[in-house]
Amino acid sequence: MAHDQESLIRIKENGPYRVSGAGLLWMRPVMNDAGRPIGWDRGKPLDPGKSYALCRCGRSSNKPFCDGSHVEARFDGTETAERSAAAMRRRNFNGRGLVMTDVKKFCVHAGFCVSEKTDVWELVKKTEDPAARMELIRMIRSCPSGRLEYAEPPIDAPVEEKLPREIGIIENGPLYARGRIVLEGADRRPYERRNRVTLCRCGASKNKPFCDGTHTEIGFRD
Repeated sequence: MAHDQESLIRIKENGPYRVSGAGLLWMRPVMNDAGRPIGWDRGKPLDPGKSYALCRCGRSSNKPFCDGSHVEARFDGTETAERSAAAMRRRNFNGRGLVMTDVKKFCVHAGFCVSEKTDVWELVKKTEDPAARMELIRMIRSCPSGRLEYAEPPIDAPVEEKLPREIGIIENGPLYARGRIVLEGADRRPYERRNRVTLCRCGASKNKPFCDGTHTEIGFRD
């Protein structure tokens, strides 16, 4: 099957993510004075070469890279995520001139949807206020998993900022794949191409290959 070979994540059966044509860097959430995440800090890029393998089982001694530990651990990397398009699963929240969409299954509990004063579900009710609208859009765009998106009627397609094709390594958390990188399953079938995706690297997600926040529950560490 032909793909944009400039940016591809290919999942190996019970093995790593094979990546080509995408940058790699560390990323961390920026916190405000109240300890709430408000954006992303792009760290220094790594230089893994044009292609590289990233650990998916969570057991590598050379994280974020694969060292073959999945073989000894008999890692079960079976992909259980739904293949249906996000549009079929979105819940709509209507504001004035803006519709926020929510696919709860993508959630990784990154916390960008909630501030110390409000949350996106309250802000979408106040989009006639320019300040509330801007704050809502900032919070939606910061969501790494793409659970939250927004559209501006009468256009139904989500409004997405152009992101570089890169993979952010979130400390003690998932991989943040940005810029509509092709994600191909172990069966060689592509997943829906999305601008923001979080991929499990602790090995314990129940929604593989996507992160479901389990890394926090099990205390995953780099």
